[in-house]
Amino acid sequence: MTSPLKDRACIAGIGETEYSRGGPNSERSLLSLQLEAATRAIADAGLTNKDVDAILPSQYGRPAEELAANLGVEELRYAATVFMGGASPVACLQTAAMAIAVGVATNVLIVTGFNFYSSRRVQALSGVSTAPLAWIANDYYVPHGVVAPAQWYSLIARRHMHEFGTTCEQLGAVAVAMRKHAQLNDRALMHGKALTLEDYLASPILFGPYRLLDCCLETDGAAAIVVTAAERAGDARQKPVFLSGVATGHPYPADDITNRKDIFEIGLTHAAPRALAMAGVEHKEIDFAQIYDCFTFEAIQQIEEMGFCRRGEGGAFVEGGRIELGGELPVNTHGGLLSEAHTLGMNHITEAVRQLRGEGGARQVKDARVGLVTGWGDFGDGSIAILRN
Repeated sequence: MTSPLKDRACIAGIGETEYSRGGPNSERSLLSLQLEAATRAIADAGLTNKDVDAILPSQYGRPAEELAANLGVEELRYAATVFMGGASPVACLQTAAMAIAVGVATNVLIVTGFNFYSSRRVQALSGVSTAPLAWIANDYYVPHGVVAPAQWYSLIARRHMHEFGTTCEQLGAVAVAMRKHAQLNDRALMHGKALTLEDYLASPILFGPYRLLDCCLETDGAAAIVVTAAERAGDARQKPVFLSGVATGHPYPADDITNRKDIFEIGLTHAAPRALAMAGVEHKEIDFAQIYDCFTFEAIQQIEEMGFCRRGEGGAFVEGGRIELGGELPVNTHGGLLSEAHTLGMNHITEAVRQLRGEGGARQVKDARVGLVTGWGDFGDGSIAILRN
């Protein structure tokens, strides 16, 4: 049965600020960053601010009411915030599609952003987790010194290495591929900073097996998209990108890692088959994947749990240029969270749109027609969208 959400909505506009680690953006308010990205996305869609009738803000950003007031959105018909950490932006695509499909909204603004680099300097002093799952982390993880996402997720990575023989060199293949792609993207924070596998292996170990270069960038900046009704596609200023499949999922229990029956089961394990079925596509039809790469192993794990290879084979899958441009499955053509910037994964969506518009420049995937974007949040919440042009 065809899903009532399939191809009912499209991404009509994208917008981003400059990304930085310190510098001018660090001296700006979060509101100003988000308003800049939002204004650019609305203009890119060929709309005015008054055309927006729904806003889905980031859980880490300013509320919808404040954004609406500053943008001059006089009739805000719908607002919602999805609390799934880094899985939220892609999950918001599902919320936007539902609002459009039932007639609640026509033009939905989704905006994320934070002074993540600057604010972390303050948060680091507290030594206490500020994650949405803090009630578990603070009671059971933090007292034992497990205070940061790199430590939480390293538990899964280390177990994978133990069970399947995944190697540090395979983790490094992800880091190197992302950095290669960043050299083709002048927006990327790591543009002009080449990385070899030897460089990766020489970087200091933070929380085994994670080295410094296994970890994503903390960034100041914002990004936004406008999702609109498919009927407007013909009037859009830019080539529309249709939302063909979308789904979210959670591991069980969602609020703990160590007590799961299956430590490798994540939200994407359940969400990916549903999104692919909704879109009516097979893995071989996916031209590229923008995968939430908060850490290198999380990219490998998501490749496995989406079904591009069997569980335990992800390490081998990412070797030999397979996930690089020109490979079987180009991953994070912009450099990803590891080498472009961290805006809660919204920059993965904007990059997917650029690829499907044919605006990738030197990093363009040839004849790209279908791509996917994933989100990862909290202790493995997952979201996925299948996009087509």
